[in-house]
Amino acid sequence: MNVHKEALFCCLDDFCKTYQEWQRHHLIPSTSRRNRAGKLCLSEMLFIMVLFHVSGFRCFKLFYLYGVCKQHRQLFADLPSYGRFVSLMPRLFMPLCMLLHHLSGEETGIYVADSTCLPVCHNRRISRNRVFEGLAARGRSTMGWFFGFKLHVVINDKGEIMALKITPGNKDDRAVLGAMTRDLKGKIFADKGYISKKLFNALWQRGLYLITGIRRNMINYLMPMIDKLMLRKRFIVETVFDMLKSHMGLVHTRHRSPTNAMVHILSCLAAYQLRATKPKMTKVAYP
Repeated sequence: MNVHKEALFCCLDDFCKTYQEWQRHHLIPSTSRRNRAGKLCLSEMLFIMVLFHVSGFRCFKLFYLYGVCKQHRQLFADLPSYGRFVSLMPRLFMPLCMLLHHLSGEETGIYVADSTCLPVCHNRRISRNRVFEGLAARGRSTMGWFFGFKLHVVINDKGEIMALKITPGNKDDRAVLGAMTRDLKGKIFADKGYISKKLFNALWQRGLYLITGIRRNMINYLMPMIDKLMLRKRFIVETVFDMLKSHMGLVHTRHRSPTNAMVHILSCLAAYQLRATKPKMTKVAYP
């Protein structure tokens, strides 16, 4: 995908200036660690992580050694080795969380909620996995069993991410929807996995109308035609998941550090939020 690298870096650099100013005024400085400037500043490290997810490379090591150190070498004054950059990646966790919060989408009143699996290893290697021991869990999706995490997202009709949460793979989708939609009002469309009278009443009292399909053993109920048509368009979230997984490298099953795995996921979501074009819901014309 063609990316305007100068515009992308300027956007990240402006954010880093604001973040570092906030950090100096709100966080207690560490006295046990040297505050020496490295070869890469924070904005350059974020730029490398975001650029990886829009570059088309599937292997980060190949991207860093060939894409950064050769193709884009003129963009950096100095570069550390690949191993040193990987050891510095945990420093990006907090800035990426703040960046995603800063890039939250527009409140349009029409939202879609869904979740997708993030396996961390093949099912045959579950018993040998030690990196995510105590963090990941076995879960089941429409594609079968997996071992890893779940990514829960709420997007608006413009394809922008409004809220997200990463949980173990065995977490129920309904358990996190209330906290994710705490400040949203309007209508939210979801699949049958979100059916819950308790959840519906809790969201309704806050001004958020949960609309789902019905199961075969449930009594049918009347629904406005406009809501029925919009419910069919909730599959836009599947397009977003496919874009994240197939084109931006969201899923990676060779992580050696839980923190770096979270940095990888968050940087992919930040790269998606910075995209100029996103999948959108087409407007429904109904009298």
